[in-house]
Amino acid sequence: MTSFSAIRLPREILFGKGQRDALPAVASRLGRRALVCTDERLATSSDFERMLDSLRAAGLVVMAYSRVQPDLPGDNAADCANEARGFAPDLVIGIGGGSCLDMAKCTALLLTHGGELADYYGEFKVPAPVLPVVAIPTTAGTGSEVTPVAVISDPGRMLKVGISSPYLIPAAAICDPDLTLSCPPSLTAVTGADALTHAVEAFTARRRVPSVELAQQHVFIGKTALTDHFALLAIRLLGRSLERAWRDGTDEDARADVMMAALAAGCAFGTAGTAAAHAIQYPVGALTHTAHGLGVATVLPYVMRFNRDAALDEMAQIALALGVDGGRTSPAALADAAINEVSRLLRAIGITPTLADLGLPAENLDWAAEQAVGIERLIKNNPRPIILADMRRLIDAAYRGDLDAAAPTSAPS
Repeated sequence: MTSFSAIRLPREILFGKGQRDALPAVASRLGRRALVCTDERLATSSDFERMLDSLRAAGLVVMAYSRVQPDLPGDNAADCANEARGFAPDLVIGIGGGSCLDMAKCTALLLTHGGELADYYGEFKVPAPVLPVVAIPTTAGTGSEVTPVAVISDPGRMLKVGISSPYLIPAAAICDPDLTLSCPPSLTAVTGADALTHAVEAFTARRRVPSVELAQQHVFIGKTALTDHFALLAIRLLGRSLERAWRDGTDEDARADVMMAALAAGCAFGTAGTAAAHAIQYPVGALTHTAHGLGVATVLPYVMRFNRDAALDEMAQIALALGVDGGRTSPAALADAAINEVSRLLRAIGITPTLADLGLPAENLDWAAEQAVGIERLIKNNPRPIILADMRRLIDAAYRGDLDAAAPTSAPS
């Protein structure tokens, strides 16, 4: 097969201790009137105030919107855009977790093209570039600082919805791991587990038949050599440092590893896409109202078990990246080691082991399976085809905590 690869990234990515101080120089190259989006907690922090002061000292006019809500309701983004319209910003800066970064993307979209967010649901619905966005994450998980996706909660729908377009990729990402030092262990665990799921699903995603049209007609195109590079980097860093960062939040080296891993995982799945674990989380999250990273990580080991034989070589490489080969040499033995280590790591940092423990009602298992298997943009990315009966069995296994029951009953096609 002719070699094919693709990746879409910001024009500038800065990573490292103290890199937040580069914000005035980066922003000044993109505009002079900056709308800054954050949440109420961060708005009162000294770090945030210093960043605003540095922008003003560089000659920028600044408007701060500090009412970003968790899980970003669509009307929250519309409210921000309406308030900012009279200010007429020429760039948008998101500082905070995934919702703050997605708010910056959505607001830039609405200020540029108008309408409602629902006009842009799906892939390639954004017609042209939006106002430049600078993304500064303060958690290490979503990877939104480098991805073409904004996820919002639509009160008219049961499930979260996504807007996916290369035009939503931030112009610049500034990743300073010191900004994550104040994250409590529970948030470190959930966001880090989210990054691990992104990396594993991007690395094991189905490889598509290459064509000229593939990357032009699909935002997420499956695994390629370039996305594999970033996914394995993320897995290696998380394997050596996520548990350390969770146990000791002051460990600067571990914090830097985890933030770099979240960034690398975003670089991977922003082009490759994610798969079944994310499809399951959409209905499960709607029913349990739990954090996205917690939901995807809860089902990740079961999804890996389901996909094992269809992605045997990739699973073996994951084991090696995690450093748990233990002298094993066969791909099958290494694949089992990868699944067991991912399961161990997630449990060690307090990730809920079953969907029952997550709060999913037993009477909603069938509905969750029907909804998950219907999310075609994710299901088509899974390395093993999934029909409704497979999804029902997979969700039941994750509900009961029976990893072996997640194994499919037929050979991969």
